[in-house]
Amino acid sequence: MQIDILTLFPEMFEGPFSQSILKRAKEKGIVQIFLHNIRDYASGKHKNVDDYAFGGGAGMVMMIEPVAKCIEKLKEKTVYDEIIYMSPDGELLSQKVANRISVMKNIILLCGHYKGVDERIREHLITREISIGDYVLSGGELAAAVLTDAVVRLMPGVLNDETSALSDSFQDDLISPPVYTRPAEFRGWKVPDVLLSGNEKEIVKWKHEQSLERTRQRRPGLMDDAGF
Repeated sequence: MQIDILTLFPEMFEGPFSQSILKRAKEKGIVQIFLHNIRDYASGKHKNVDDYAFGGGAGMVMMIEPVAKCIEKLKEKTVYDEIIYMSPDGELLSQKVANRISVMKNIILLCGHYKGVDERIREHLITREISIGDYVLSGGELAAAVLTDAVVRLMPGVLNDETSALSDSFQDDLISPPVYTRPAEFRGWKVPDVLLSGNEKEIVKWKHEQSLERTRQRRPGLMDDAGF
């Protein structure tokens, strides 16, 4: 997969993209991530990328020209499955959304800033808008990093145990069951006996029951949506 990220602050990605799973995926050549500074496509001596909004109102708006130039330049060389704008009023990121994007070949992620991007970009160049939650961040960079991580970890060859992602929370519309490791007893706190029994059938049954109960308690809406 190729992921092209359009941003005013490419340095913000240095930390999350140089560690752990994303670092491993890049080193294996499973994913290529390219950062594009929108300011490089701005015109004029000062390379302005923002301006006041027509009609007034507080805050600045990302200008149409540099964003459009950047997207169009990339499209000259690559065919993209999606051009995604990270926006608080977009489609809510879910495991199902991450699953669908993970099988795509090429995507663009546009990171907004200030009061957002000129609406004409959204109308004419963006194919999808995604939000990571009902709140507002200072820019789309953190949201783009979250989406990238959620998608890349699902790709074959990224995780050492490829079945691990299949047992994550939300893959089957349920929250994952509790997990334990050694020692079996710590300060009198014990691991459930069933997990030490070696009875695979009972362990699977226990895990499913725990997932159902946790979902009922913590995220009952998931069960309603899935028809449980």
